[in-house]
Amino acid sequence: MQSFIHRKNLENYRRQIAETPDDARRLLLEKLLSEEEANEPSATDEPEDD
Repeated sequence: MQSFIHRKNLENYRRQIAETPDDARRLLLEKLLSEEEANEPSATDEPEDD
């Protein structure tokens, strides 16, 4: 579930960066995107299917 949310956050930030004409908002979104990229969930965060 965490990896799904992570992927959706990345998609959302990238889309908003591409669409916003506001430089200040773009800088904020780029910061959030870089933080999200740094917090990539590891494979051990996902529960195993038994």
